[in-house]
Amino acid sequence: MVRCATKTTLAAGLAAIAPFLFGIAADAVELRGHGGPVRAIAVAADGRTAITGSFDAKAIVWSLETGEAREVLLFHDGQVNAVAALPEGRFASAGADGRIAIWDAGRSTPRSILQGHSAPVVALAVSPDGSTLASASWDESVRLWPLSGGQPRVLQGHRGNVNAVAFLSDGTLASAGYDAAVILWPPKPDAAPLRVTLPAPLSTLAATAQDRLFAGGADGKLRELDRSGAILAEVQVSSRPVVALAASGDGTYIATAGINDAIVLLDAKSLKPVRTFDAAGVPVWSLAFPAGGGTLLAGSADRVVHEWDIETGQRLGNAPDGAADPMARYAGNPDAEVFRACIACHTLDPDDGNRAGPTLHGIFGRKIASVPGYHYSPAFREMDIVWTPETVSKLFELGPSQYTPGTKMPEQTIGDPGDRAALIRFLQAETGGD
Repeated sequence: MVRCATKTTLAAGLAAIAPFLFGIAADAVELRGHGGPVRAIAVAADGRTAITGSFDAKAIVWSLETGEAREVLLFHDGQVNAVAALPEGRFASAGADGRIAIWDAGRSTPRSILQGHSAPVVALAVSPDGSTLASASWDESVRLWPLSGGQPRVLQGHRGNVNAVAFLSDGTLASAGYDAAVILWPPKPDAAPLRVTLPAPLSTLAATAQDRLFAGGADGKLRELDRSGAILAEVQVSSRPVVALAASGDGTYIATAGINDAIVLLDAKSLKPVRTFDAAGVPVWSLAFPAGGGTLLAGSADRVVHEWDIETGQRLGNAPDGAADPMARYAGNPDAEVFRACIACHTLDPDDGNRAGPTLHGIFGRKIASVPGYHYSPAFREMDIVWTPETVSKLFELGPSQYTPGTKMPEQTIGDPGDRAALIRFLQAETGGD
């Protein structure tokens, strides 16, 4: 498992030279790259790709097979609250700016922008047939966007922030909000919606493949509802509000997380706790089950997406042996540890080319934003910086927000001058620098 091992505030390796960082392992995923809490996770239908959204205003597309970050998606003016995996390899992101961006794989700019909400968009859901994207907003509305184009259908009925949406198999949409209401919206526009008021404000929804609908509340309870809105079951899963909820694809498990509480894994049939995952007091903001159901992904306030083994309850992430460690070739080199979290994102050898970030081969003496074939942010391209030991060191001393303002890089610093010097020595030795 690749992870940062420095003694300082460096949260991940060379974040400032590329827009993101991440960790990988042969059989486990720990996604490192966001500069803020990970607010949302969505896994593509093939189970091999995921998209995450963060308080750092970025969305990142990841390979779950290798842990590689494929694209950093920079568009939103504020935090990215919601993401969705769409048909044909596309993705959607939505943010505090009230906008929804639709992304094609491999493109650094949106293919389309959905506008109409007047307040933050906090949840997205894709219809079972893949034709429609539902959005929930704090403007008290829900919108149904045809992904083929056209005007959205606006659904109004909540009396406060709408916090969650989920589709049932026949296209019925469920929405939930701070007004403690769950509204079931039939797929036919002329059919009347069903409104049900629960005992507490609601922040999360999840629907299983078997059309079981679950709602998480501010009272720390998880409730199952039927099509008539009746409460079939309820269980106390947290002493705090439930802020994250996910159902496994096979309908076996429900995962919940409350603010500053452990992750609770429930048997979906009985709603009895199976086990808890100790998040060590780090708030968990988002949950998702990859295909196969053997693990759970959790996006946390520590800016990392952690993977948990469902059967053992253990957090995954440490490489089992040197062969699985991409830094094994640098064993015994203490300077290499500063670079540990960056190796899967950046190549060092001249023949390896660009990965999710630009190659670092020959970085010293190179003008900023000049690696062929790599898509830089406009702000990066407008800067007049040449990478030298002094400029790279200054970048991590001040942090990207001060040294390269306007870029899409997460904020990272290396406060210890000794660690900055170790990073420079490593790069000089391994990238062809002098």
